Amino acid sequence: MLIKNIQDVPAQPVQMEGAKNVQVRVIYGPKDNAPTFAMRVFDLAPGGHTPCHEHPFEHEVLILDGDIAVHSPNGPRPLKKHDTLLVAPNETHQFKNLSETQPARFMCLVPIAYQK
Repeated sequence: MLIKNIQDVPAQPVQMEGAKNVQVRVIYGPKDNAPTFAMRVFDLAPGGHTPCHEHPFEHEVLILDGDIAVHSPNGPRPLKKHDTLLVAPNETHQFKNLSETQPARFMCLVPIAYQK
C-alpha cells in the first residue's frame, strides 16, 4: 500500500497548447508502478483553465475545491465542490476556474496507458 499527501507531490505546469495558469500533480502513475489508473490533481489559478481537448478514453473527475465550469459542445456547465463527472471517450471538454480571485482544484483518473 502506498499513501501520499497531495501537498507532498510537486506540481508541474501543464504544457499543452491552450492551457492557462494550470498545474498538475501526478499522485499515482507509472513511477509508482500503478498497473491500471493514474490519479492526477489539477490546480487552476484564478481565471485559469485546461486546454479544450478530447482523448480516446474515458476519465472520471471529482471537484475538490472552487467554482469550476466544464465546457463541452453542449455549452458550459457550472460545477461545485464534490460534484463528479464521467467524461466519455472522444468527448470534447475543458475545465475553467470561474473565479478571478480564488484557486480551484479537481482530481481525475485516466488509464495508465495514456498517462505521460
